[in-house]
Amino acid sequence: MARFIKKVSAKAGLPPGTLVHIGERMAEKVAVTLIDYDSDHIEEREIIDVNECLPFKDTSTISWINVAGLHDTELVESLGSCFGLHPLHLEDILNTGGRPKIEDYDDYILVVLKMLYLTDDSDEIAAEHLSLVIGKNYVISFQEEYGDVFDRVRKLIRNGKGRIKREGADYLAYLLIDAVVDNYFNVMETVGEAIEDMEEVVMGRPGRETIHVIHKLKSDLIFLRKSIHPLREVISDLERGESDLIRQTTEVHFRDVYDHVIQVMDTLDTYRDILSNMMDAYLSSLSNRMNEIVKVLTIFSTIFIPLTFLAGVYGMNFRYLPELRWHWAYPVFWLVSIALAGMMLAVFKKKKWL
Repeated sequence: MARFIKKVSAKAGLPPGTLVHIGERMAEKVAVTLIDYDSDHIEEREIIDVNECLPFKDTSTISWINVAGLHDTELVESLGSCFGLHPLHLEDILNTGGRPKIEDYDDYILVVLKMLYLTDDSDEIAAEHLSLVIGKNYVISFQEEYGDVFDRVRKLIRNGKGRIKREGADYLAYLLIDAVVDNYFNVMETVGEAIEDMEEVVMGRPGRETIHVIHKLKSDLIFLRKSIHPLREVISDLERGESDLIRQTTEVHFRDVYDHVIQVMDTLDTYRDILSNMMDAYLSSLSNRMNEIVKVLTIFSTIFIPLTFLAGVYGMNFRYLPELRWHWAYPVFWLVSIALAGMMLAVFKKKKWL
């Protein structure tokens, strides 16, 4: 449940725009790194003082400032002041429970989305709150902890391969968002494999733990849908090119990202239908197993009804029961009992109840 609901009681009663970090502290120390590049040079270093970022607000080069850790509200506020970010947008950056959204504000665009990944120890699905501030010549990324899915983008910048060094900040933002969406497919593949394995179990011999695994998979799909579904509107706004910061040549690339998001959503819907059918199959399997058990018990009970009747009659303590004095009464009793049981079994088998 903690994945779905973030405690927002810390903001209760505070005026709008008050900066309060909502969520867990996922990084011990906030780290700010800078990659500044153009077609001729690249500079990569760690930022010690936030004021060092101010000269990169308006330059001819492209600057990517990455902030790892959101619990230091003073640092985020200082960086926001350097680049003229609205307090409400800073509030969205610090609210890790916020939904994906896009805000177009004069000279920059704020994009909020979820970076999904699998934990190393248990393959649990985790989501990290990611915010991108897209300016004319800069991109600022805010994430909750160290480590992300942007290594491929960093490698492209360092190697100087592809179009990235010839394009603007909007193309850099596209690559970052595309890397996040591409990682969704890795998560979906893992979920799909788990669903396939569970489908074989349900169709075979499901156990008591099966229902718990199905419930966990359904919970994961709900979590994924909550994290991914709003992103469709965000990418749609970007690919429509309503902002002057997104060039027409980059709109085509955002359209490709939009197609990927739609594909992920279709896969989610398919998995959700499969799990619903799997749940029905599991309940049907339980019902069939119960019916088989009840059928076997009913057959045994039916066979023993006449035998119980005979045993009850000749177990009565009446003095004058003539059969009790017969010499062959005991063998005859067993012969009749076995014959009745055999005859009933033959009838059950003929009717294919066995």
